[in-house]
Amino acid sequence: MALEMKVPSPGESITEVEIASWLVSDGDYVEKDQPIAEVDSDKATLELPAEASGIITLKAEEGDVLQVGDVVCLIDTDAAKPESAGTEDKKESKEAKKEEAPKKETAAKETSEKKEEKTTYASGTPSPAAKKILEEKSMTAEDVKGTGRDGRITKEDAIKATPSMGTPGGGARGSERKKLSMLRRRVAERLVTVKNETAMLTTFNEVDMSAIFEIREQYKEEFKQKHGVGLGFMSFFTLAVVRALDMYPEVNSMIDGDYMETFDFKDISIAVSGPKGLMVPVIRNAENLSFRGVENEVKRLATRARDGQITVDEMTGGTFTISNGGVFGSMLSTPILNPPQSAILGMHNIVERPIVRNGGIVVAPVMFLALSYDHRIIDGRESVGFLVAIKEALENPIELLMNNDLKRALEL
Repeated sequence: MALEMKVPSPGESITEVEIASWLVSDGDYVEKDQPIAEVDSDKATLELPAEASGIITLKAEEGDVLQVGDVVCLIDTDAAKPESAGTEDKKESKEAKKEEAPKKETAAKETSEKKEEKTTYASGTPSPAAKKILEEKSMTAEDVKGTGRDGRITKEDAIKATPSMGTPGGGARGSERKKLSMLRRRVAERLVTVKNETAMLTTFNEVDMSAIFEIREQYKEEFKQKHGVGLGFMSFFTLAVVRALDMYPEVNSMIDGDYMETFDFKDISIAVSGPKGLMVPVIRNAENLSFRGVENEVKRLATRARDGQITVDEMTGGTFTISNGGVFGSMLSTPILNPPQSAILGMHNIVERPIVRNGGIVVAPVMFLALSYDHRIIDGRESVGFLVAIKEALENPIELLMNNDLKRALEL
């Protein structure tokens, strides 16, 4: 019986997918639940498992765009499983021997031709005129192949081999043309839409990270031993964002036509670089999480994204985004909005800089922060106040994020 495998729905609102790559070949025997293809949607790349065991017949090629419900392949469930690959190995061995024969003949022919090339004292030697040209151009005879008698370098050889300003040199100048994945194309469309349809502005500030450095230095080992996860920067930033969103609810809003929708929950999207490009999984109800809870969730989502296991549901929604370009060494940037959200916080690298503290100049670990926001619903007062609130929380974490009880906040 031939089983028709149809394109499943990867998630709500997704109507089509693209065959990114086939993991099997036409005519292969596949086992039930074996991954047979990778399919791209506009939100993620997912594996397509075989629905039954049998011989597979592919009905689409890589790069084809299929609607949800279209037949992607047939599986002959009555086909017997091949006993072993021994027969194929023998076949491949015979074919290899057949291929070796013409290769040996070609090699012998090339060797014979090389032997016929006449080599004399003139081979590779420039004529007087050619030598003068090469010296003027700071070139040597080794840089030129002679076309004269017995391989002698002529004046014309020297002129042709001399690169002028703007002329490509002898290095590789190849190129590769590769179709963008559906995910990448949709991300590109969304980014262009953001630039064209929002009034995006960015405001900046800097944060003295000394207090967080001291906490991590003192408690990171104890925290990791007890909870099995590191005490990173994301928990401090996520909880600082939650506090600031409480103070400035307009930043936790979205515009919908003539209406503004404000949320009483904080679903924080975190930008993660995955093998298929940028992924933005969501930490749900971050307002209910502790430092340990945030770190556990960040680790779980980041691991799933980098392993290609993240689902569409895990990336859907989100009311605010945090992007950490600092892990790649970025000093400062203007992050672009993650639609339909109205604001995004950009973290950057931490560098020791001179700052003024208590009337004196000291060296401290400083991070530049950037908040991009949609000026249609967020004004300067809210945007600047929001970023200042984050700065205050990060510079006074024990008081503003831990309620003056550090050990209890870290659950130590």
